[in-house]
Amino acid sequence: MHPELQSHPDYFQKEVVELADNVYMAFGYAASNVYMIVGDEGVVIVDTSETTTAAENILSAFRKITDLPVKTIVFTHSHRDHVSGASVFAEGGNPDILASAKYSDDSLFVASAHPQPVKAMQARTKRQFGIGLSYPDEIIGIGVGPGDRPLKGMGAGSLPPTRRIGDDGENVTLCGVDLQLVMAPGETPDHMVVWYPKKKVLISGDNFYRSFPNLYAIRGTAYRDFDAWADTMDLLMSFEPEVLAPGHTKAVSGANQIKEVLTDYRDAIRHVVDETRDGMDAGLTIDELAHKVKLPKELAEKPHLREYYGRVDHAVRAYFVGTMGWFDGNPTSLSMLAPDDEARRFIALTGGAAAVYAAAEKAVANGEYQWALQLADRLIYADEDGDRATRLKTEILLKFAEEQINCPTRHYYIQCAKELAAADV
Repeated sequence: MHPELQSHPDYFQKEVVELADNVYMAFGYAASNVYMIVGDEGVVIVDTSETTTAAENILSAFRKITDLPVKTIVFTHSHRDHVSGASVFAEGGNPDILASAKYSDDSLFVASAHPQPVKAMQARTKRQFGIGLSYPDEIIGIGVGPGDRPLKGMGAGSLPPTRRIGDDGENVTLCGVDLQLVMAPGETPDHMVVWYPKKKVLISGDNFYRSFPNLYAIRGTAYRDFDAWADTMDLLMSFEPEVLAPGHTKAVSGANQIKEVLTDYRDAIRHVVDETRDGMDAGLTIDELAHKVKLPKELAEKPHLREYYGRVDHAVRAYFVGTMGWFDGNPTSLSMLAPDDEARRFIALTGGAAAVYAAAEKAVANGEYQWALQLADRLIYADEDGDRATRLKTEILLKFAEEQINCPTRHYYIQCAKELAAADV
């Protein structure tokens, strides 16, 4: 395991944190944070976690603070790790549920006029988040949340909004508390932040968390607007908050500290955009840019920009495809050989499968795991002793996983290794 990940269980210890005298954050109970604002005759809940079990645990903790009824639920955005406990907080009442007018159900299990490849996304989501991996040997955290968290009732408690807030936002008084609901696109187009001017608390959803932002999710996602996300950092700074309450990871306190982390976040996103765009203009391909573009050292070493959740090279690829499409500009790429055809030709060129196996095993011994994976894949595609090649790939994935600082990548390698091992039985 990467040494930086070893501290994550301590970082994500469960606690209810008082951010102001009537604002509380449930932290470490689930993948995402849940917030409670206590008003005159009721409470406002902002986001509701990923599972009904987590929501029950959080509500129980909140009930030690107040027994006032839940009058309003606010969704910062539609990702299901923020909306799936709503039924628990709504139980026994009929709260208003507020969300952006752009809110769309993120569940993989609902019918859609434009169906997604549901099975593929479910499989990839399981791999990205390490669902089913053992704690703490295989999963120690998800990068921006705890690995040891309840999964029962995942996605089960989502409720539709009862009122949608338009693009201009809205000033609202909820339970006697004056709040501003402001559109702030970032990780999703439907992001809405909650600004509490009197207490200078800003609940920012997933526009910021302690990690390089997940500008592309390997579970599969539509293009995330990098420029809009960077612009939103300027919007968040314009509130001049004294408490920044993110959708994941711990809150940030102090106006100067908040300005610093949001500035870094903005500059990191814009650096990736500028460097990728300039490289595209210079004729570099997507693979060249994914290896070339790096954060400046002064940003890359900041704790809030470590690649626990997002990865710079994944962001580069996403920006390239999101702005230019899949074709990288190299004419060779227009009609690539089928993987099995290319693999057979490659193996013949090297002198046969034995030479490729020997090269793959040497690469493993040298810790060159990416090269070893690419060799193993050619053996699998060419069906050269497929069982042996599959076992080799399984071994490589598990070794490669140990080096990863990026939790989604680590989980993906381990889950795929387990799937290959199960298929090989």
